[in-house]
Amino acid sequence: MNGSWDRRLFDRRLYLAAAILFPLIVLAGFGRTYYLKGVFGTPPLPSRLVHLHGLVMTAWVVLFVVQVRFISSKRIHLHRQLGYIGIALGALIIATGVPTALRAAKFGSASTPPDVAPLAFLIVPLFDLLIFALLFGAAIFYRRRPAAHKRLMLLTAINFLPPAIARIPIASLQALGPLWFFGFPTALTLLCLALDARVFGRLNVVFAAGAALVIASYVARLALMPTGAWLSLATWLTSFV
Repeated sequence: MNGSWDRRLFDRRLYLAAAILFPLIVLAGFGRTYYLKGVFGTPPLPSRLVHLHGLVMTAWVVLFVVQVRFISSKRIHLHRQLGYIGIALGALIIATGVPTALRAAKFGSASTPPDVAPLAFLIVPLFDLLIFALLFGAAIFYRRRPAAHKRLMLLTAINFLPPAIARIPIASLQALGPLWFFGFPTALTLLCLALDARVFGRLNVVFAAGAALVIASYVARLALMPTGAWLSLATWLTSFV
C-alpha cells in the first residue's frame, strides 16, 4: 500500500514540476524576443506567420499546464474533453511550424545561429516538429493507457525545450552551443527515465523508446546538418515557400 502511495506521489510531483518548469523555461527563452518585446525593445517579428506560430505554441504550453492540473485534481472527464482541442492544436503546431521554419531558412532569421548556414540549421526546427508529431501521435494511440500516455506527453514538452533553452540570454550558456541546448534536455530526459524506473521498479518500455527517439534525434541533427544530402533536401524544401 505504501509503495502504491509513493508511486502516486512521485507521479504527482513529477508532472507538477513539469507544469511549472515548462512555461518558466519558455518565458526565459522567448521573453525578450516575444512575450516582453515592448519592455526590451527587440526587433519586430518578421511576419504574421511567426506571430501565429508563437500564439499556437503558447496555447500548447498553457494546455499542458491545464491538463496536468485536471489530472492532479481527478477531473478526468475535462481532461479527455480538452484532449480533442489538443489534437487540433497539435495539427496547428505542424501547420504553422513547417512554413515558419522553411521561410526562416530561405529568407534568414534572427533565431539562426550566426555561425550556421540557414539551410543547414533548418534540420533543427523540422526535426522538432517531426519528433513532436511522432510523440504526440503515440500519446493519442496510447490514450487509454495512462502510464504510457502521460510519459509521452512529458516527452513532447521536453522535445520543445531546445529552442527556448538556446535563447536564454546567458552568454556563458549560449557559448556552449549544442552541448547546452541539446545536452540539458538529454540530461533531463535521462533523469526522468531513471527516477521513473527506480520508483516503479521497472523500465516503462514506451517511455524508454520515446526518450531514445528524442535523444537520437539530437545526434542525427548534428550529424546530418553539414552534409550535402541534407543541404540539397533543404534547398528543395524551401522552394515551396
